[in-house]
Amino acid sequence: MPADVPYRPLPLRPDVRYAHGPDSSRQADVPVGETVELVLTDSAAYPGTSRRVWVHVPAHDDDAPPAGLLVVNDGWLYLDPDGEVRGGIVLDNLVHRGDIPFTIGVFVDPGVVVGAEHPKNRNVEYDAFDDRYVTFLLDEIVPMVTARYAVTDDPERWVVCGGSSGGDAAFTAAWMRPDRFRRAVCFLSSFTQMPGGNPYPNLLPRTDRKPLRIFLQAGHRDLNWNAPTRNWLAENLRVAAALAEAGYDFRLVLGDGGHSPNHGGVLLPDALRWALVRSGAAAAPT
Repeated sequence: MPADVPYRPLPLRPDVRYAHGPDSSRQADVPVGETVELVLTDSAAYPGTSRRVWVHVPAHDDDAPPAGLLVVNDGWLYLDPDGEVRGGIVLDNLVHRGDIPFTIGVFVDPGVVVGAEHPKNRNVEYDAFDDRYVTFLLDEIVPMVTARYAVTDDPERWVVCGGSSGGDAAFTAAWMRPDRFRRAVCFLSSFTQMPGGNPYPNLLPRTDRKPLRIFLQAGHRDLNWNAPTRNWLAENLRVAAALAEAGYDFRLVLGDGGHSPNHGGVLLPDALRWALVRSGAAAAPT
C-alpha cells in the first residue's frame, strides 16, 4: 500500500532554512552517550598532518552486540550539539528507540599541515578520486576505534558520511572499498571540484554494479546553481541519474536551500534509518 505524505506548501523563497525534527534534539527519556576525543599527531597517508577525532558511543547495555560504524567527515561540524547536524544527539535518539542498530559514530576532522603557510589539507583529502583517504580511514582511524570498542565486521553496517567536499569523499570511500563501507550518506557533494572533473556520471553505468546503498541530498540554490559550469546542483543530479541508470539502491532528496549543512543535518536521522534498516524493519533496542 502506498504511504500518504502530509501536504506541505512549497516554499517560494530562495533563502529557505529547514526546521530540525525531534530526532535532532535532546529528549528527556534518552540517555546521553559518551564522547571521547582523540588526537592523531601524524599520518602515514598524509605525512605532516594532525587532526582531532571524536568517538561517540550511544548508551547501551553491557551485553550489546558489536556496534555498527558511522564514519563522518568534517568531524566537529557534524558532531557539534549546537550545530546544524548534531550527529551524536541523532545517534543517541535513534539507537535508544531501536530505529537503527547499535552504532558508534566516528567524527574525523580534516588534517592540518603543521607549520604550513596554508595549513588546511581538507580539499587534498576529500576531493581526490583515489583510495588514499579511505585507506587512511581503514588503516589509521578505524583501528583507534576497534582497539577500544567491539565493532562488527559486517560492511552492511558501516556507513561513511559527509557534506560538500566531505560528500564526494564519502562517495569515493564507498566506491573504492565496498568490502568495508556499503552505505554512504552524501550531502551537497562537491563533485564539480574533483581534480580532473566528476568521474561518476560516466563511470557508474559502465562499471559492474557494486553492493552500495547511497543517500544523496542536493539543493536547488547550491553553488552556481544556474551556471553552465561548476554547477553543484547539476553535478549532483548527474550522479543521481547515473546511479538510476546503473540500477543502484539510492535515494535523492532535493531541497530549496543553498550550500549549507542545514538541510542535510535535518535529514540525517531519516538518512541513517534508510541506510541501515531494510524494508522498514526496526532494529532491536540496546
